[in-house]
Amino acid sequence: TVNQRVLGSSPSGGANKKSRKCGAFLCPAFSQSNLFPGFVLYYKLMSTCILYIAMSEDGFIAAEGDNIDFLNDYTVEGEDYGYGKFIKSVGAIIVGRRTYDKVKSMGFPYHEDKRVFVVTRTPKDSASENLMFYSGDLSQLVAKLKLENDGNIYCDGGAEVAKKLISEGLIDEITLSVVPLTLGGGTELFHKGVVPVGFKLDSTKEFESGLIQKRYLL
Repeated sequence: TVNQRVLGSSPSGGANKKSRKCGAFLCPAFSQSNLFPGFVLYYKLMSTCILYIAMSEDGFIAAEGDNIDFLNDYTVEGEDYGYGKFIKSVGAIIVGRRTYDKVKSMGFPYHEDKRVFVVTRTPKDSASENLMFYSGDLSQLVAKLKLENDGNIYCDGGAEVAKKLISEGLIDEITLSVVPLTLGGGTELFHKGVVPVGFKLDSTKEFESGLIQKRYLL
């Protein structure tokens, strides 16, 4: 959505700490390892599934009526909060139908250079090679995308899709752009702004606008 385009944070570079995200395979070679004589062990970093989203201090990603005007005061010329760098790492996007329709209704193109999977309860033919309407199992979709390893997987919301992915253990990282105000109602992502149990705070960055970005790892 527009808020993720404007308010975001790029994950830090480097190898991910979670060993389960590395796919290992053996290749015949002169080995320097006593563990696997005659073989060299290689690791290939798998794609990461990232929830990347903006919300209020009390955990809402939109006010009543899907209104996101509360983000306007934090749109600063020349400051993309790291979003440009982040989106370059992305190969595929998973987004809910409601969020996708909201962006399109505002006249914005939706990541036409990325593979987009719009999660919907109503089966619908794909609009193009890069735009697919998906009503299947989310765990199978994420597993497929990770296996292809063609860039990171970006969960662009909305709240229902994000919560579903988190509940099934499919989100590896959460990057939150926390706007320093409370809405008191609307579309809630995290109750009272508290990130689900299991995610550990990895980094925090505060911007001059007052917005605070927090990155969590599972």
